[in-house]
Amino acid sequence: MTKNRSNYVYKIEVLKEGLKVIFSNKSEDTFPNIWLRDHAKDESNWDERSNQRKTFTAKLSPNIKIKNANISNKGEYIDIIWSDASNNIKYSSEFLYKNSVNYSYDKNQIKIWEKKEIKDNIFLNYKNLTNEKGFKDLLTKLHSFGFAVITDCKKDMSSVEFLAKKIGYVRNSIFGGLWSFESNADMADSAYTNEELRPHTDSTYSNDAPGLQLLLCCEYDAKGGDSIMVDGLKIAEIIKEKNNDLYDALTSIEVPGNYTGDGVILEAKRPIIKLDNKNKITQISFNNYDRAPFRLNPELTKIFYEAISLFDNLANSEPYQWRHILKPGELLIFNNWRVLHGRGSFNGKRKMKGCYINKEDFDSACKINGLI
Repeated sequence: MTKNRSNYVYKIEVLKEGLKVIFSNKSEDTFPNIWLRDHAKDESNWDERSNQRKTFTAKLSPNIKIKNANISNKGEYIDIIWSDASNNIKYSSEFLYKNSVNYSYDKNQIKIWEKKEIKDNIFLNYKNLTNEKGFKDLLTKLHSFGFAVITDCKKDMSSVEFLAKKIGYVRNSIFGGLWSFESNADMADSAYTNEELRPHTDSTYSNDAPGLQLLLCCEYDAKGGDSIMVDGLKIAEIIKEKNNDLYDALTSIEVPGNYTGDGVILEAKRPIIKLDNKNKITQISFNNYDRAPFRLNPELTKIFYEAISLFDNLANSEPYQWRHILKPGELLIFNNWRVLHGRGSFNGKRKMKGCYINKEDFDSACKINGLI
């Protein structure tokens, strides 16, 4: 297979404080000496078995210098000899490129959608997930669209457990690990009613909200109860285009979520649209049911309520809601850090089984399969 040489090293320049690297695609970055030395992966600095650093970073000189640097293997590596060592240390172009300050993975893999753009391609057959290609197809759909529906599952917990263990492991919560539910007035959570559930994300009261949620329909003898999916990235995109001030409020105001009942009081807070240091969205966290009381100054209060009203009204608008009544044997799996989920009201019997999976376990599966 021919290698993609677009991120290979084209040219380097040794500077006093770092190494300037120009890649084949003309992007460039200057890597500080101390950072490069700290990330040396030769035998004395890196444990290949555990993938852990052996370097005693605190003992490195902040004024460390490059004695010599060369491009090798037609741009695939840079060989560096440091002022505190005599051996040659190799740095791969792939490693440097992926750690460039301007690097971002192919955003085209993420499909920001509204209802009309979701077709039958989000449906997968359970039996195909047992092979490598079928499992990667599932991860690809979850990574791209944020959700998928798996058909022809066994209508018991074995289907949920099998899929969870393919991706990572079952996460425990106040609801347990693997759980079953239907309408239950004794539970302190709105999910156990048969009333409409407007689109939301789960566990805004948790410092580390679950990454994936699995919901398997085991019995359905009812009217209504359609599952609702809304792309939180689409809602954020629209708000940013409509009103940047309201978008800024949603990315900066930390909103507390609260769960009180069943013997616990849980609370956490974060912005509804959480950004990283490059202003890229890392998490959508919105649940109007679980929002705890908190105060802002009068001006910010007005902006905040205008912002959440716009967000919630968009999430409850027909063009952005994909709806589907799960049939027995159908399993809905979705990214709780991106997709808001809801449920239409219903009358009758509707029995579900499910579980949560941690976000880092989903990310791990995607990385192993080359998706991020």
